[in-house]
Amino acid sequence: MSEEKKRPTPEEKAAAAAKAKAAAAAKAKAASTTDGDVDADAKAKAAAAAKAKAAAAAAAKAKAAGAAGGDEAPPEPKKPSPKQPVLDQIVKVITQKLGQDVLEDSYINELSEHIPTLVVKKESLFETARLLREHEELAFDYLSLSLGVDYETHMESVIYLYSYTKGENVCIKVKVDRDNPHVASVMPIWPGADWFERETYDLLGIVYEGHANLKRIMLPETWVGYPLRKDYVQYDGEV
Repeated sequence: MSEEKKRPTPEEKAAAAAKAKAAAAAKAKAASTTDGDVDADAKAKAAAAAKAKAAAAAAAKAKAAGAAGGDEAPPEPKKPSPKQPVLDQIVKVITQKLGQDVLEDSYINELSEHIPTLVVKKESLFETARLLREHEELAFDYLSLSLGVDYETHMESVIYLYSYTKGENVCIKVKVDRDNPHVASVMPIWPGADWFERETYDLLGIVYEGHANLKRIMLPETWVGYPLRKDYVQYDGEV
């Protein structure tokens, strides 16, 4: 007959129950700690998001206040054009040789590859152009383009020059009266201006005084008016 299995004593039962209870308590505590950590992370993320949102709202409010006339941080200073020294040198030579009253304005045309631009008084165009060609520090020996523009209030004669020796460009602008569009020709200085000035005369009616052969180049001499002028009305002989 097999030995009868030994039954646990009351003391052993109590110890086992206490051990199981302690294990359950430890497990519950661990679960509670994990949940707490998750909740803490969620709360931290929510707080950070709220802080970022508040900062963005404050920045938007400050920007709106500045647009409405309130205080706003000043913009960063604009960097000078890389061609500013070239313009400064040209203006320096012109004012030293011809005086302060020759130029109406001078600036860098940032929309056209930062080209130095001179607005020359009409009566000073020829002597200024000759100086730009002949002065050794400038030496603009090539006329690349000459054209005219009608701005309705006035017209402009525009000349683009290039210096092969210096590798620099310059633009000359001269305001011309629409009712009396006369300006000096630069053909005696740059013969390449010949056809450019004839084309501008043909289409805009700007008269280049001193041009050796100023006549229409595309339209017949019998053509009425100048097609590129803003006030041009095409003539129809049958109407």
